[in-house]
Amino acid sequence: MQITRFGPDDAAELKEWVALEDAVRLADSPWEHEPTLLRAEARFRHGWDGEPAVPYLARVDDEVVGGGTIAVSEYDNLHLAWLGLQVHPDHRRRGHGSAILAHLEGEVAAMGRTTVGMGGWESEACVAFAARHGYARAHQAINRRQHLADVDRAELDRRYDEALPRAADYALERWSLPTPDDRLDDLAEMASAINDAPTDDLDIEDEVFSAERMRSYEAACAFRRERGYRVVARHLPTGQLAGQTVVVVQSEHPTRGDQHDTSVVRAHRGHRLGLLLKVELLRWLAEAEPQLEEIDTFNAESNDHMIGVNELLGYRVMGRELAFQRTL
Repeated sequence: MQITRFGPDDAAELKEWVALEDAVRLADSPWEHEPTLLRAEARFRHGWDGEPAVPYLARVDDEVVGGGTIAVSEYDNLHLAWLGLQVHPDHRRRGHGSAILAHLEGEVAAMGRTTVGMGGWESEACVAFAARHGYARAHQAINRRQHLADVDRAELDRRYDEALPRAADYALERWSLPTPDDRLDDLAEMASAINDAPTDDLDIEDEVFSAERMRSYEAACAFRRERGYRVVARHLPTGQLAGQTVVVVQSEHPTRGDQHDTSVVRAHRGHRLGLLLKVELLRWLAEAEPQLEEIDTFNAESNDHMIGVNELLGYRVMGRELAFQRTL
């Protein structure tokens, strides 16, 4: 097997990666939408917020049989690396996955990282592969999808009006992306509230947010040609930002959206802000993106509060993603 690293400027390899990713999707998670060259390039050029994953392709006799990625952060969690691993459905059960994993682990060890994690859609094969290589199950997240045509708008309006008295000290504001520079520091401080989301048994430290990191996140969205919509809650007595929710709409497929961060600062919880923020954002999207048909989101399965809000909003389970970790 030949395993080679490539980058976002390698057009031929990008096409091979997308073809591999699509074959794996059809076999393992057919509800997911098809990958695109733009999104693959963005992942390897910008990542989520300025730290791109490093991709590898594995070949046998010049045929792509699998691939992998390594993602690390210099913002925080300097001990940790996340691996992605996929084997083409036509080439499974031949040891290719184990060979790719060993290569990726060697690369991570050379970086000086001591903890590695990887994930996959729930299946007997996924769980068995992780266990065979010493990875312990540490977290699980649920992918849900909201079909906007099925949303009971009248019921949401009723719930919204019912929640408003609990949030009398707050105002909701609509912010389009990109965020003006003079708001980025406050935005970064508020974004750190996401660290309160459940991490279960993961060996993971709090993420560190800064104005630079928020700008890099928005640059990644812009490169993917996503139109971003953020609703924030402001605490009127102090002027502080108390919470936010963000959805991006894909220009490549404008009927599809993705839910990004939704969080409320700990000191401001208990005022139904999560519900109010998400309903207000749905109202905005109905005005600005009337063609939008569906929105995808991921939540830790143990995040009961946010799951309750999402189910009220009509989100339905698509699949369960498992995360595993081990120490090198």
